[in-house]
Amino acid sequence: QVQLVESGGGLVQLGGSLRLSCAASGNGFSIYSMGWYRQAPGKQRELVATIENGIATYTESVKGRFTISRDYPKDMVFLQMDSLQPEDTAVYICNAEVTLGTIWGQGTQVTVSP
Repeated sequence: QVQLVESGGGLVQLGGSLRLSCAASGNGFSIYSMGWYRQAPGKQRELVATIENGIATYTESVKGRFTISRDYPKDMVFLQMDSLQPEDTAVYICNAEVTLGTIWGQGTQVTVSP
């Protein structure tokens, strides 16, 4: 069984920064890609960023502010979030495409105060 555990969320002021981490654990799996989604109250879950074979993609609203990165030996993914805006407030959820299918973390709350 593969699990994803996120950390690093919290409360930050407008223009501040946070760094999210996600670690995959388990046995007998390979990771194809990892990424971050977010879901704000009353809104649909949206893709924030993904990274596969070292290539990162971002949703338009976070380009230039967020950076996704991987620690391949440790099966971890990070999301550096700078210049945070109130509209970035959401639960951020780690995602991985692995040999067993799609895996989701439980999420970590990010709140940006005006």
